[in-house]
Amino acid sequence: MKKLIQRVLIFIIGLPLVVLIVVVFPYRQYLVLNVVVIIFSALGALELRGLLAKKNLVISTPETVILGILGPMAALLRVSFAVPDLFPLFMMAGLSWVLISRVFSREHAFEKALLQTTTAFSVMIYPGIFLLWIIRMALFPEAGMVILVFLLSVFANDSLAWATGMLLGRGNQGIIPASPKKSVAGFAGGFTGSILVCIGAVLCIPQAFTREDFSFFAGLILGFGTALAASLGDLAESVLKRSAGVKDSGIIMPGRGGVLDSVDSIALAAPVFYGLYLLLFR
Repeated sequence: MKKLIQRVLIFIIGLPLVVLIVVVFPYRQYLVLNVVVIIFSALGALELRGLLAKKNLVISTPETVILGILGPMAALLRVSFAVPDLFPLFMMAGLSWVLISRVFSREHAFEKALLQTTTAFSVMIYPGIFLLWIIRMALFPEAGMVILVFLLSVFANDSLAWATGMLLGRGNQGIIPASPKKSVAGFAGGFTGSILVCIGAVLCIPQAFTREDFSFFAGLILGFGTALAASLGDLAESVLKRSAGVKDSGIIMPGRGGVLDSVDSIALAAPVFYGLYLLLFR
């Protein structure tokens, strides 16, 4: 019951807050939202560092934060301030730092260099490089509508998967070892939620989602692809947590666990939604 109340509160507070950020603060190509993405990238990188530390894969907190926001920061500078695309330069700088900085380690620390390098590369990639595609969506015409549809499609996937799993999932669980409590009913509900949101976008927001030849099917494909990526993102993070031997990636989000527990679906779905939108509607 406590978890149910927490989820309802997130729905009542969290969803309107996200809509408010997108609708009320479009200044500089959604700068406020872009900053939020960077904050979540930093917090997510710190939580991933905590999971990796369970396997003795450790780097410093400042290094984790800096590496974790390199990709999203490059995207923010490009989108909100029209700076030339610095993503390749930022990535090369980060990769070079990870490799070269270990050269100056003390001799007794050399045996940890490979583990530290692996950790540094990991926090540099996840979740930041996945989340930066949300920032890049701000470059689309009617970007506000596109971003809202993306977030709502992932939210609908997560919420309906949880609700239908709770109501109808008994007896059809255990199909995926990575997350034994996930059910066929839950997956079906989640996919339905994303597909309905994307088809609804095609029907109700034609200025942002128009495809003259097969708009309805384009919405169906967009919703299905987003749902698939969101579901796989959730499962992938479950594998990381099971490997680390923890239930949640953190405690910062009431009823959700950690930041990674909250953005795992969004992270993997963002580049998929971005790519499908480009192919189907631009």
